Amino acid sequence: MNQNTGIDEIASRIKDLRDICGFSVEEMASYLEISEQQYLDYEDAKVDFPVSILYALAAKFGVDLTEILTGVSPKLTNCSLVRKGRGIAVDRYKGYDFESIAYKFIGRKIEPMIVTVGAETEKNPPAKVSHSGQEFNFVLEGTIKVSFGENDFILEEGDCFYFDPTVPHAQSAYGGKAAKFLTVILL
Repeated sequence: MNQNTGIDEIASRIKDLRDICGFSVEEMASYLEISEQQYLDYEDAKVDFPVSILYALAAKFGVDLTEILTGVSPKLTNCSLVRKGRGIAVDRYKGYDFESIAYKFIGRKIEPMIVTVGAETEKNPPAKVSHSGQEFNFVLEGTIKVSFGENDFILEEGDCFYFDPTVPHAQSAYGGKAAKFLTVILL
């Protein structure tokens, strides 16, 4: 990914937006259903932001996710072209990279991203997350394991999985090699 936004910059923008909107730390923590300390850890850039938290913050502040990630508002309303490798990094878990590929389009109703999961995620899978909307995964390269609720599904290149993301879920590499998939999240 050619564009990479640092966690410090994102945290600073979030703190500024909270101040501008007049929300207290307590209100934000309550809205996100996390502790005040956890919220402050995000604002102080002590921990990275899960994608679900970034979406929720954008909704609370009434801004596009792109503004939080880059500090710039998306401008395109008719179409958006993002060339291969030119998306913006959204999340940086160890061995787990997201690339937003529609960030230039204003008013998105879906969030398409290319997700690369490193081979290390097979032995150290990410924590399960849940969020609103709907989600679609399509495997582009390699094999992934989708842990969905109490079930695991193995997806090969070309396989897809459409699901309710309010059910706790996580994706990891499978078979000892990195994998890449397209995820589309209905916002």
